[in-house]
Amino acid sequence: MIHDMSNSSDSESIVDVQDLTKTYGSNHACDRINMRIGRGMTFGLLGPNGAGKSTFIRMLMGLTPIDSGTIKLFGHETRLSSPEMRQRIGYVPELHYIYRWMTVDGVIKFVSQLYDRWDSELANDLLDRFELPGKKKVGTLSKGMTAKLGLVIALAHNPELLILDEPASGLDPLIREDFLESVLQNHTCRGRTILFSSHHVDDVERVSDEVGILAHGKLVIRGTVDELRHRIRRVRIVLRDGHLPSHVPTQVFYQKLARREWLVTVDSFSEELLDELRTENQAVSCEVLDLNLEEIFKDVVRGTVGQGEVS
Repeated sequence: MIHDMSNSSDSESIVDVQDLTKTYGSNHACDRINMRIGRGMTFGLLGPNGAGKSTFIRMLMGLTPIDSGTIKLFGHETRLSSPEMRQRIGYVPELHYIYRWMTVDGVIKFVSQLYDRWDSELANDLLDRFELPGKKKVGTLSKGMTAKLGLVIALAHNPELLILDEPASGLDPLIREDFLESVLQNHTCRGRTILFSSHHVDDVERVSDEVGILAHGKLVIRGTVDELRHRIRRVRIVLRDGHLPSHVPTQVFYQKLARREWLVTVDSFSEELLDELRTENQAVSCEVLDLNLEEIFKDVVRGTVGQGEVS
């Protein structure tokens, strides 16, 4: 089992989710998820496609009913986002439901009337920065331009909480970089809280104070990138000829055996754990390998499918 490494409970929680569950038939889209996100934090929710990220976010936004569990936003329990909550939240979905027949200027004028704290100057600054043509219809915009328009709508009413659901999915690397730079700049200048979901490891690592990995509906692990790299290691063990692993510590969450080479990925790595692996198995040698976030992500996801591979 991998442990929660978060310190976010020490600060005021803007998002506080307890045992959040959603099932579709026999499929657990979200399985007893617990999450706290402190004020001013950028939390990156990382997971493969189909892991449950969008279902989780849609429940936060009140767009999908929950089966069980509780959601608190800004300290208040809620099952559906109230009009007051929506004033405090900016939301960028993966699929943008912006009227395609409206012009960019028309969309901005329409949306500005929905928010009490709409900042026209900020909206115009973002439109200029993104080079969004005001007279063009939304239906003629590229996917990247549409994503940027969605970000303008989400940011211009100065939300305290910004929720981004795969916002840069399908964008080319240069446009993704520009998009994320805008998110970072607004976060730094205004100190807002951000929940950012993606299956792009580099994107999440770049913008996040803390990272959570969601796999098969479960929030398997969370912590800062430095914490994850410090605590999760891979150990390469060469076994004596003719021997198989005889002892697998509970800290092992993924393993791969190929003849005499046994690779194990462990949580809460320590020298004591290394000695345990060495002495309790017929090990000729042990080598500790550092992992980057992408390698950690892959092994966490693999470990939720099965304990390992044998070849």
